[in-house]
Amino acid sequence: MQKTDENFMAVAIDSATKARDLDEVPIGACVVDNSGEILATGFNKTIYHNDPTAHAEIVAVRKACQLIKNYRLTGTTLYTTIEPCIMCAGALINARIKRLVFGAEDKRFGAAGSLFQLCNNSSLNHRIEITSGVLENECRDLMQDFFRARR
Repeated sequence: MQKTDENFMAVAIDSATKARDLDEVPIGACVVDNSGEILATGFNKTIYHNDPTAHAEIVAVRKACQLIKNYRLTGTTLYTTIEPCIMCAGALINARIKRLVFGAEDKRFGAAGSLFQLCNNSSLNHRIEITSGVLENECRDLMQDFFRARR
């Protein structure tokens, strides 16, 4: 696999479809190290685990931290299909994620520029480089199709 933002986002999208198949909100994520190796993937499991913190980003970060046996993910990139919420953005900051790449904005809850500016807030001691809009249409369509089917 080539090591491009689009290819890693495709991995996150694949994870999001796993969430959808469990009737969870279809958000997926993956953590990639500085050499381009995937450390972990995750998808929403809030209903499955009865855990409001089991968002895709948190699941992927927890797995990556366990793998490298460190609570810091310095030098890594997190790919996620939807802009992270405040909780997830806070976790990314605390994990010292270097770069965040997301697909579609979340105008209602986004904390990486749409609603809140948490990931690169100059008041905090760590800021994350942000790239948005990678495979945006595919990410947005996955969410819209999921909620359209539920109505």
